[in-house]
Parts: sequence; C-alpha cells; structure tokens
Amino acid sequence: MTVAKTLAVALAGVSGRLVEIEADVGPGLPGLTFTGLADVSVVESRDRIRAAVMNSAIEWPNKRITLALFPADVPKIGSRFDLALAIAVLAATGVVAPATIADSVWIAELGLDGSLRPVRGVLPAVLAARRAGVRRVVVARANCAEAALAYRPGGSHPSAPEADASANASFDVHVADDLSQVVGWLTGRSAPPERATAHETEAESSATPDLADVAGQQLAKRALEVAAAGRHHVFLQGAPGAGKTMLAERLPGLLPRLNDDAALDVTAVHSVAGRLDSQSRLVRRPPWQAPHHSTTVAALVGGGSGLARPGAISLAHHGVLFLDEAPEFTPRAIDALRQPLESGEVVLHRSQGAVTYPARFQLVLAANPCPCGRRERDCACAPNTRRRYEQRLSGPLLDRVDVRMYVDPVPRGELFEERANESSADVARRVAKARATAAQRWADSGWSVNADAPGAFLRQDRFRLSPRVVAPAELGMERGQLSARGYDRVLRMAWSIADLAGHVTPTAGDLAEALFFRTGRSGSVAA
Repeated sequence: MTVAKTLAVALAGVSGRLVEIEADVGPGLPGLTFTGLADVSVVESRDRIRAAVMNSAIEWPNKRITLALFPADVPKIGSRFDLALAIAVLAATGVVAPATIADSVWIAELGLDGSLRPVRGVLPAVLAARRAGVRRVVVARANCAEAALAYRPGGSHPSAPEADASANASFDVHVADDLSQVVGWLTGRSAPPERATAHETEAESSATPDLADVAGQQLAKRALEVAAAGRHHVFLQGAPGAGKTMLAERLPGLLPRLNDDAALDVTAVHSVAGRLDSQSRLVRRPPWQAPHHSTTVAALVGGGSGLARPGAISLAHHGVLFLDEAPEFTPRAIDALRQPLESGEVVLHRSQGAVTYPARFQLVLAANPCPCGRRERDCACAPNTRRRYEQRLSGPLLDRVDVRMYVDPVPRGELFEERANESSADVARRVAKARATAAQRWADSGWSVNADAPGAFLRQDRFRLSPRVVAPAELGMERGQLSARGYDRVLRMAWSIADLAGHVTPTAGDLAEALFFRTGRSGSVAA
C-alpha cells in the first residue's frame, strides 16, 4: 500500500484555503473513490483523470484508488482539482517520486487528451498558496498572465502580511501545456515548465465618456464631483432626456485609479466570476456595472447552486453600480442593497456553506418622476399612481443615499451654447487631490474616504464642528427633514466639499451645500 500527498486550493468567494490531497493505491476491486466533501464536479474528474493519464502514454493502475481531500469539512467544488488529483495518483503508483510533489500546488482542469485547461479564480488561489508559504504553483498556460499578477507588490493581499521582493524570490508560478510535460519534469526527463513572468500590463479601458459632452447641468455636475470626492451615493431624478444617464456614465471617469491592493481585490472578484479579459490584466480603472431593471436578486447580489458566485454589486467593488429606471427593479432586489451599502460586503448562505464577497461600491440611482415619464405639464398619472411609483424605492434605502439631485431638462440656450465645458480630466484632478487630503486625515483610523468615517467619530471633539456651522443640519433634524443617519451623511459630505475647496474644516457654506444636496433645501437656519 502506497500513500502520496500533494496540494490544491479550494475557493470560498475570493478566499482560498489550502487543500491537502492524499492518494492511496491498494489491492481490491479496481475503482476510484473520493472522501472529503467533494461535489459532483470533483467526483466526475475520475473519468477525466483516467483518460488524461492513459492518453499521455502513462499506465493507469488497475487497483483500488482512494482520494481524500483535507480538511474534510471544507467543500471542494469545481474542476480546479483535476491536475492535483492526477499527480497524487501517479505519485502513489510510483510514476513520480512523492517527494517531488509535496510542496507544490496544482491548479488546472484536465482535458481527455491530457491537456491542461484554464479555470476561474486562479488569481485568488495563487495568492492563497503564496500566503500559506507554498514555494511552487503550476497552472495551465491560459492562466499564465493571471497567475503572474501574484508577483506584484501587494500580491499577498487580501488579509495577509505585506509582500516584498524577497517573498517573490522564493515563490514560483510555472505554466504547463499538458500532463506529459509535467510528468517529464517531475521524473527528470525534461526541463522544468516555463516560469510565469510578471508583466506591468494593466487592463486598458475603452475611452471613457467625458463630462464635457454634457451640456449645461452645472449643479448636477457639481453634485457628481462632490460624490466622487467622498464616494457618496447618488440619486438622480428628472424627466426623460434631462441627462441623468449621461451624468451617471461619466462618474467612473472622475474617480482615481485603483491602488495595488484595491486593484488586486477587484481583479480577484472578476477572476472568480470569469470576467477577466483574454490577457488577464490588472484592473486599474474603477469598474462600472449597469444591470437591466429585469435583473434578479441573485444576479444583483450573487447566487447560484453550490457556493454562490459574485453578482453585480461585487463586480462593482471599488467602482460604480448604476441602476437606471430604479423604481422598475423589484422591491426585493432594491432592498437587498441595504446591508451591503452599510457593511461593504455581501454574505451569501447556501446549502454547501456561506461565502463572503466584497461589495464596497458607489451606488447611483436614476428615476423618472412618474411611470409615464412625460413632462409634468403633460403627465396624466393619478396622484396615487405617482405615489406608488415613488414608494418602490424604500425610505430605508434612500436614507443611505447622500446626494439627491433633481435634474431639470436642459434649456435650449444651454444646449446650443458654444462654450467649452469642463472635462472629466479637470474634475478628476480636483477629486484626486480631495481624496488624498481625506486619506491623510483618516490614515490613523484605517479609512480612505469620507463616506467610510462613522458619524460618531465625526461628532467627537477632534472633528466636531462649531454649533454655528451645524445649526442648519440640527434644525433639519428637529423638523423631521433629516434622520440621525442623514445628519451624519450631511457631515461627511461637508468634509468632502471642504476637501475640494482646500478648507481645513468645513465652513458654514460647505455644510449648507451638503444640506442642499441631501434635502434640496436651503442651508439657512431661517429656512
């Protein structure tokens, strides 16, 4: 009886966990059995493994084979275990020496001809292996560019110690084309597979829409700038054709590029979802997601059989989630956003376990004032119809939205006026400077944008504003125009406005502007 051990990685969301695979080959009726919470896709690998081994001119053992995957209580899902399972069997039968595979992780699907095929989620799997101290990972050639992203500074992210050049020096990712190449390497008959090379290539987004293309709408543009500076959520309401969608589409162009940790976070989510481009480049631009209003709850927040996959809100992590015609979404789908908006993550429970996906996105809602979408003078909707339409966006959700802007139709004079509008690049420079100021202010607390600062923290002595400055907001609470959450969000917006203006602390004018964006009312105490 011979037992061989090797390693693979199981994914739960974007978190990877090292899995030890043991293969036992002994006397008994020929067959292959699995233990250790292997799902159907893993069990089906018995036929793929056998065909791949035989078609690679390697003898398949005509014995009883038992494959155990540890920890036994961790679900193992998908074809990512194929190569590791095959290598463990070959080591148990003496084709390769067990010592040559003990400290390696194998991540690839096997074709019936022995070819190594790509799988989803290679980046978070390789990062998990690196964090666990594994020295060598082998992947399919089609996953080469994605796996090489783990060499980048910050490649130990998320939730791991900092990475440096010395860590990369003891960590190798190899790419192979087929099983026979891997076996030849392990037996010393051929050279080691090619080492994946880290390239400084990043995902190139197509030309982003420019804010200069939007005629007029100076107030709405200012609202977008404030929202971008502090990562505040936005609700745009107005008649069709007023420019709500045009404005929303230009918000990503105002946001700063993602730093190393954020880019790896976003790229890992897109890897698990199978959304990376053919070159698997690092995602540096804030992502943009605009699901149709017929989107289901599962497609929006994540779902699927087994362990759930990421939805639109996770694909918009560190970017923008735009819900056009927001009242047309189902109430269940809209209200499912409330918890992720507060926590920055979504936890999905399924029969095979729970997964957590990051979901720190910037929400932009757009809506017509009534179901018919006509101008107010032409609207034929009954008051009750308009009221029901507005109530499809619940109060608890809207209370979490900082900026509420009514977008009026563009006057004819502004539409045909020949003057240069401010470009997205100009606004983005101000936004980047404001964000840098905020990041420096909150550095000791672990936040990076004003929207993350808790209200209780803003009301402490160090950041408490003078009674004269906050008087309009306090009056708004007394009149029922602001909830406690709304009051805190006005303070956050006031800090963002101050950062854009270069003020050390928010002034009365900064808070008045924030209060207007929140309530649409004047910031005057006498209002």
